[in-house]
Amino acid sequence: MSKAAPAKKPVAAAPPPGCTLDIKDPQVQRAAIRIQASYRGHRSRKELREKGPPRVLEPLKDVVLIEGSAAKLTCRISAFPDPFIRWSKDGKELRDGPKYRYVFEDPDVVALVVRDGELADLGQYSINVTNPFGQCSDSARIFVEVPAKIQKGPDNTKARKGTTVTLTAEIMGEPAPDVGWTKDWEDIDEDDRVFFEIGSTTTTLTIRRATPEDSGKYEVYVENSLGMDQSFARVDVA
Repeated sequence: MSKAAPAKKPVAAAPPPGCTLDIKDPQVQRAAIRIQASYRGHRSRKELREKGPPRVLEPLKDVVLIEGSAAKLTCRISAFPDPFIRWSKDGKELRDGPKYRYVFEDPDVVALVVRDGELADLGQYSINVTNPFGQCSDSARIFVEVPAKIQKGPDNTKARKGTTVTLTAEIMGEPAPDVGWTKDWEDIDEDDRVFFEIGSTTTTLTIRRATPEDSGKYEVYVENSLGMDQSFARVDVA
């Protein structure tokens, strides 16, 4: 049995032309200086970020909330160590729970989700960010839009001749809805005897010195850019 021949040492292949760096080349030296400066700047910014107070990088923006849906307020911050986040509405702190959810989307982005939108959610929302080095804050508004609706329609009414009849409906909507009244499908021409008033949550039709001719089917309707609603009532004067 003969001995195996000694393994030959591999010979390193020469690099392809144009793939070598000459550290004495002025262009290479300038590139190295730029890389070092960039690294030092990155390290300096990182150190400042770690030691500084929280800062708002992208502020909150106003949002529109449609009734029954959800809205999200988003803010990008810079803070280290991890800050304490507090959200509030019109100065009152909001607790994380089913209605309001604190959301942390990545290390720099925080958000508040407002669920099951309703008119009461209209207001100014604020975020307060605190760490051992300081604090920062920002605010934005949530605007709520609600389809026009009649929450409670007028009641059927029987009245005696010469008395005053009033029909009242509870209404809502945002933007504030247009309101109208009809009798037997025709718009009511207002005067000092028959007229209607519109409040923030109600509308009332008044008929003074009622006569049998005032008997009929009355309709109240409301409408805004999101929808419309109507309700009917019967008036009998004898």
